[in-house]
Parts: sequence; C-alpha cells; structure tokens
Amino acid sequence: MIEGRFGDADELFFEIQLVANEQLELPVDAMFDTGFSGWLAIDKQDLDGFDWILVGERDMLLARGETKFDIYAGKVKIEEQEFDIPVHVGTELPEVLLGRQWLKDRRLVVDIQSGILTLGQ
Repeated sequence: MIEGRFGDADELFFEIQLVANEQLELPVDAMFDTGFSGWLAIDKQDLDGFDWILVGERDMLLARGETKFDIYAGKVKIEEQEFDIPVHVGTELPEVLLGRQWLKDRRLVVDIQSGILTLGQ
C-alpha cells in the first residue's frame, strides 16, 4: 500500500519512480486523475533521458479538446515493485498523471476529512 498526500486544492498525489534503466530512477509526485483512462501520462519535456521505446500514438479527448499522445513502453516503480506500462506522452501536461488503470487491481481510499489517502492491493 502506498500512502499519498492531498494538494492545496485536495488533489491526490502519490510518489512514484520513473525508471529510465536499471541504474536510474527518478522520483516524482504523480497526481491521480480519475478522468484519465490510461496508466500514466507525462509531458514530452519529461521524457528526455529515458530509454523508453515509442510504440504508437493515440488521440484522446481532454477538457481542453482533442489531443494526440505518443505512447511509449515505459517502466515505473511503486513501493519497490516495477511495472512495465504504456505511457501517454503529450504536451502542456502540468503534472505527471496516474490514471484509472491502476484501479483494476488496486483499491483507492480517499477520506479528505480524516486525511487518509492510500492506493493499495
């Protein structure tokens, strides 16, 4: 189980590591976005230095309109467990985003009043 933190506007943040190769892990605060249907989305400028392989592209409808994302075969680490996942890479993404795919085998617990935010199995 990973414990998260609430942002100033009650956003849901979890610390994860983006894995470039066996030696390099970049810790980031990722915002959980229940409106995003994928696994992970990052801004194109954050892709530099990773050895991820481009596997395709996908058009998606966002709040600001339709946007094209490049899809990379990426790797993340959450609580010492590594995951090979498709990563949506776009432009003008202010945050690293975690999406609903994580909820297929994990339970998201959000209790703002009690200050509880966890993503567990």
